[in-house]
Amino acid sequence: MASRSGSGAGAPRRAGITPDSLGREPGEPLGRRVAALRNERGWTQQDLADRLAVSRAAVSHMEAGMSDPSERTVALLAGVFHLEPHDLVADTNYPSAKAERLPVTVARYTEVEHQLARFDADLEWLAWLDGGQAARRRVIDRWRPVLQRLSTEAHDPAERELVAEARRRLSDC
Repeated sequence: MASRSGSGAGAPRRAGITPDSLGREPGEPLGRRVAALRNERGWTQQDLADRLAVSRAAVSHMEAGMSDPSERTVALLAGVFHLEPHDLVADTNYPSAKAERLPVTVARYTEVEHQLARFDADLEWLAWLDGGQAARRRVIDRWRPVLQRLSTEAHDPAERELVAEARRRLSDC
């Protein structure tokens, strides 16, 4: 009779080794959650890897559950998904010892996203003005160089497209 060894399917389970004894909480695999969030945004693994400054293979391994992301990577993931780190890992199998070391908050918006949100608020405010051509001109004059700067500074293709759309909207004002 052949003896079983290794970690393949059918390998005997080591006594005392359970997800809880490894510091893992039962729950959804973090990699599955990351893959779902990535897919909701229409990003490829390479798109996410570029945003995190990691390899596509690292994203693939994380999503497949072959590796746990570092605290730094979880913080970056939370930021690109517009979440707080603890919200990202809540109710997942991310190791509790690592989760305790996560920062409470991270930057959740890029400069482009922040400036475009301000731009949208100004356009909404202008829509409320009745007439107000002088105020309209000041707002347009203020945003033209900001949007020009953002169009040259944006590295992400999706953000460049958002800036281009904002510039088109400004020209329609």
